[in-house]
This record gives sequence, structure tokens and C-alpha cells, in this order.
Amino acid sequence: MTTTTSTHQLTQPPIVKTGMLVRRPVSDVFEAFSDPAITSNFWFTKGSGKLETGATVQWDWEMYGASMQVRVKEIEQDRRILVEWPTGSESSTVEWLFVPRSDGTTFVNVTIAGFSGDGDEIIKQAIDSTEGFALMLAGLKAYLEHDIRLNLVLDRFPEGID
Repeated sequence: MTTTTSTHQLTQPPIVKTGMLVRRPVSDVFEAFSDPAITSNFWFTKGSGKLETGATVQWDWEMYGASMQVRVKEIEQDRRILVEWPTGSESSTVEWLFVPRSDGTTFVNVTIAGFSGDGDEIIKQAIDSTEGFALMLAGLKAYLEHDIRLNLVLDRFPEGID
């Protein structure tokens, strides 16, 4: 059997985009991301403080022994959160846009950009981010709409499963 290998090069760095309708007012949805006491119900397990422009906070995923320093670049109350966090030797930006709708619901758009490394590493980071942020938004929706903690982030990598 002959195996062929072709070399693919990225012509543009990937930008990950995902979104979700949440049947809650924009102020509730925005607060769920800016207040770690709420965010810890659907994403990370612990945050060192509320998100405020210029602040650096730490987010912990204690079940995985992982943490991340997040620099808050911009906050626009009930409209936008922009943070920067490390990805390898560089940093990526994550932007949440909160779109209020006339029926009292909110559409959350998330955009992640700035992946670094070689082509394979960049693609892996983009795929992992797409999966992770989609799970996070699904967890947010379940928590805010139904007061259910789905444990999606916890259950994504259970012990003993590779």
C-alpha cells in the first residue's frame, strides 16, 4: 500500500465563531460571563474575580489541574467582552457579543482568533476551541434557562478515557 503525503499551507489564519440563543435577558447572560460565581456553574470551576476592563483574572479548571491567566481588554456592559489569553508562546483573543432580541432573549456570538504555531497546531487549536466553546454555550443555556448544571466541560474528558 502506498501512502501519499501532501503538504497543505494555511493561506489565512482560522477564526473560530460559534453562537447560541439563550432565552434570558441580556443583562442575565452578560452577568453569567462576567461573574465567576455564575460562570463556574457551566464552564470553569473557579475564577479569581469579576471581569473588568484592564484586569487580569485567573480561571481554574480544578478537575484537570489547569488554570489560565486572562487579561480583560474591554468590557461594554451588556454588549461585549473581549479578553486575551495564552495559547502556546502567543496569545489569542476571545470576544463575546451579546445581542438582545425584542422577545427578551439574547443571542451570544463568540469569536476566537490569534492561534499560533505551525499549521497542524493552529488547526488543532481551532478545532478544540470550536468544540470547547460550543459545549460551554450549551452549558450556559441549560444553566440559565433551566437551572441545570450539565457538567459538559467536566464530562468531556472523564478519567480513564483518552
